[in-house]
Amino acid sequence: MPDITPRYLVPFHPKDVAHRFTDVLIIGGGLAGLRAANAVSSSNSLMIVTKDQLQQSNSNYAQGGIAGVMHPEDNFENHIQDTLTAGGSLCDQDVVDMVIKEAPDRIRELMQWGTNFDRNSGELSLGREGGHSHHRILHALGDSTGKEIIRAMIQWTRKLRNVSILENTFTLDLLTESGACRGALIRQNNEMIMVWAKQTILCTGGAGQLYRESTNPPVATADGHALAYRAGAELSDMEFMQFHPTVLYIAGSSRNLITEAMRGEGAYLVDNNGHRFMNEYDQRGELAPRDIVSQAIVSQMEKNRHPCVYLDLAHLNASYVTGRFPGIARTCEKFGINITSDRIPVRPGAHYMIGGVTVDAQGRTTLPGLWAAGEVSASGLHGANRLASNSLLESLVFGAHAGKGASDAASQMQDHYEAYQISNPNIASTNEIMDLTDITNSLKSLMWRFVGVRRQADTLKEALETIDRWRRYVLPAQFTSLQGWELQNMLTVARLMVDAAFQREESRGVHLRTDFPGLDDNWNRHLRISKSG
Repeated sequence: MPDITPRYLVPFHPKDVAHRFTDVLIIGGGLAGLRAANAVSSSNSLMIVTKDQLQQSNSNYAQGGIAGVMHPEDNFENHIQDTLTAGGSLCDQDVVDMVIKEAPDRIRELMQWGTNFDRNSGELSLGREGGHSHHRILHALGDSTGKEIIRAMIQWTRKLRNVSILENTFTLDLLTESGACRGALIRQNNEMIMVWAKQTILCTGGAGQLYRESTNPPVATADGHALAYRAGAELSDMEFMQFHPTVLYIAGSSRNLITEAMRGEGAYLVDNNGHRFMNEYDQRGELAPRDIVSQAIVSQMEKNRHPCVYLDLAHLNASYVTGRFPGIARTCEKFGINITSDRIPVRPGAHYMIGGVTVDAQGRTTLPGLWAAGEVSASGLHGANRLASNSLLESLVFGAHAGKGASDAASQMQDHYEAYQISNPNIASTNEIMDLTDITNSLKSLMWRFVGVRRQADTLKEALETIDRWRRYVLPAQFTSLQGWELQNMLTVARLMVDAAFQREESRGVHLRTDFPGLDDNWNRHLRISKSG
C-alpha cells in the first residue's frame, strides 16, 4: 500500500513559533548524546534536547557493563572474534575492528571523567557474559553500571560552557530544506520552538516500548527512528530486535532486567521442574549468545506449558551474590524473593534495537546535516545479534565520532540567523475520539505475539494488515499530546519492523522465522528502507 506517513506531525508556521539557533543540536541525553557533546568544539554553540530527565535513558538502566580489552590475558583479536561470532556475516568488519580497538581509550576517558568502576584489590573487576571468551566486562556498583556512567557523564557535561540542556522537551520532527537537515521542531512547556542547527546528531535510543514485554524505560518509543524516516533518512536492519533472555516475570508488575552477568557468575537456568535445560540447546549452556538462550527459553516454556523459567543461584556463595548484585537483590526482595536461595522467575523481553538509522563509521546518515549514534543507529557493529555489553561501547565510540564530525562540519559553515520557509498546514479534524491507550496496548501485544522471539509468514502478514488499519486513522490526525505523537511514532516504526521481518525469509541472529529455520546466503545482506522507497 502507498506510504501514508505524514512529513510533519503537527501544524506550524515560522511566523507563529519561537526560534533558536545553535551550531550543533543533539537530540537525546543518553550515553551517546553526552559523549557526542563532549566531542564538540568549545567554539561551537551546543544544545542538548532530551525527552525526559537526562537520567531517563536505556544507558542509565544498563546493568551488565561495558566490554573492553583491559587485561593482559585478553586481546583485540579475541574481542573482535567474539563480536563477529555473535553478529555473524552482517557485521561490518572494519567497524568492528575500529570500535574494539578504541574501547580501552574510551573506557579510560570515562574513568578520567569520574566513573568509578568496581575494583578488586585495586585492579579493575572484570566479569564475563554470554558470547565472550574472556573476562572483559567492566561493571560499577555491582549491577548498576549504566547508572554510574551516566551520573559521571552528566556531571562532566554540565561543566561545558558552550552547552544548553533542555530537559522534558519533546522533539516532534526534524526540519529539512533543500535535501538537508536544518534542525528540529521541538515542544517545551507547551511552546513550539524551531531550533535551527548547522548540524544535528540523533541519539534518541531504542524502541523497546513497542513490545508488551520489555526492559526499556517508558521513553523508548522509537521516536528517533520515526523522526529520521519522516525526514527521508535511510534505515537498515529493522527486523533485528534483540530480546534479553532474562527479564523478571512477576504477573502484574513492571518488567525488570536480570543482568546476563548473573549467568556469567555461574547462575543456572532451570525450568519449572528444576531441570537445567540449556545444555540441551547449546554446548555453551547458559553462556550461549542471547538469541540462542532466548529461543531455548521460549521452547522450554512451550514444552512445559509454563509462563517462565527460573534463574537459580542457590549453589553460589550467598554473600558474594548479594554483594555482586545488590540492585537485583533489592528489586527481588520487594516480591518476597531471596536471590541467594529462591529461584528467580524470568522470561525474554525486548531489549535492544539493532536496526536503525544507517550511519557510516563517522556517524553520518544518508541525510546531509544529520548524524546518529547509539541505539537509534545501525552502524554495522552488531550484525544480526549484538554481543553483550557492546552497546555502551558503541555509544561511546560513535558518540565521539559523530560529535567531532558534526562539530568540524559546523565550524566550516557561516552563521545564518534566518528561518527557512518550512511550514505544515492545519488539517481538518475528523473529531473522532480515539482511545490512544487501547491502541497503544493493542500494538504492544500484537508486536509481542507476532513479531517476538519467533516469527512466521501468516502471523506477520496479519500484523501488517492490523497495523495498516490502525495507521489509516491514527497517522493523519494532528494530536496535541505526547501520547498521540508517541503512538504515531510507534506505528510508523512497527510497520517498518514487521515488513522487514516479513521480507527476510530465513533465520539469522535474533530474527527467527519458524517457517524458514535455516540460514540462506541469498539473504546475507542488509535490508534498507527510506520514505522515498
